[in-house]
Amino acid sequence: MTELRDPFAELSLEQLRTRTSAKWRHYPADVLPLWVAEMDVQLAPVITDALSALVRNGDTGYPGDTPYIEAFAAYADAAWGWDPGVARCRAVESVIAGYTDTLVDATDLGSTVVVTSPVYPPFYSYLRQAGRVVVAAPLGPDLRLDLAALSTAFAEASARGNAAFLLCNPHNPGGTVHTRAELEAVAELADRYEVQVVSDEIHAPIVYADATFTPYLAVDPMGIAIHAASKGWNLAAMPAAIAVFGTGNAAALTRHDAGKHFGPTHWGTVAQTVAYSQGGEWFAEVLAALDHKRHLLGSLLASRLPQVRYHLPQSTYLTWLDCRELGLGADPAKVFLERGRVAFNSGTTFGRGGEGHVRVNIATSEAILTEAVDRMVASL
Repeated sequence: MTELRDPFAELSLEQLRTRTSAKWRHYPADVLPLWVAEMDVQLAPVITDALSALVRNGDTGYPGDTPYIEAFAAYADAAWGWDPGVARCRAVESVIAGYTDTLVDATDLGSTVVVTSPVYPPFYSYLRQAGRVVVAAPLGPDLRLDLAALSTAFAEASARGNAAFLLCNPHNPGGTVHTRAELEAVAELADRYEVQVVSDEIHAPIVYADATFTPYLAVDPMGIAIHAASKGWNLAAMPAAIAVFGTGNAAALTRHDAGKHFGPTHWGTVAQTVAYSQGGEWFAEVLAALDHKRHLLGSLLASRLPQVRYHLPQSTYLTWLDCRELGLGADPAKVFLERGRVAFNSGTTFGRGGEGHVRVNIATSEAILTEAVDRMVASL
């Protein structure tokens, strides 16, 4: 049997520390960083070649005729059996810009946007800056959607005016993959209370074999979804994303087209087009390695820190640890950083339900992941 190649073993810690991105420069050099969503891998060779060609040719202008949307549509059909409809897709600056713009288009100043906490911190900040009120309908203890809480939140939000729901599908943090039945229930509630659903699906490619990703628009023709290859292929430096409008939501598409929105970068569209159309082999190796690491972290914690409750992710490389039994207070990430010199994301920044938790980025080598757990132990 051929042993799987681990793309995360190719770069040493010393090599990674030469990187100038946020993950490696935000903290002092003695801190081991397992926080922000960057992967410790080399780029897929096909993407490296494409970007190198842009540099060689001086092709550094504005986005041109790259078949970005067509490449995404072909990928969606092959990966999920879903046709997003090229005519209903629009290239946008980034996933954050995409969901912020579509939610602003769908609501008024002071309107309510519901989120399911604990959830990605920018779900709060950008919408609040845009004058929207963000209200949490917390996930259940199993990190799955609490449909009763959503129903209550939708009813209250819609009673105050036009309302929306920003769904994280799959969910960050914790990697829950919402089932088709759960999403159908969300769609029914959205229809009942006239709530516009916008689904952030940036992590959709990174789903493990024990779960099945369902695009939200496959169950709700009135929804809007935002997609990008940036997480799956580690392309945060080159923003681009695609907003997809449901088959029944021509009004939202018309509003979008009538507005003024920032577009993606040329390099972002080129890199993501190549990722979707030619990056499958590289991605398969990365996903297999991440699958191993999600189980490795569970084993390390079970043997070294059994008090920590670990939620095995079905998707993403952003795991969620319940550290409340360690007695480290509301923000254990602060303790791990100060005492162990290991950086995780603080659970408190993810909203209600985040106290006593940390988010851990497992997209790194086995050696670094093991050292991180060693440092957690040393912090106690």
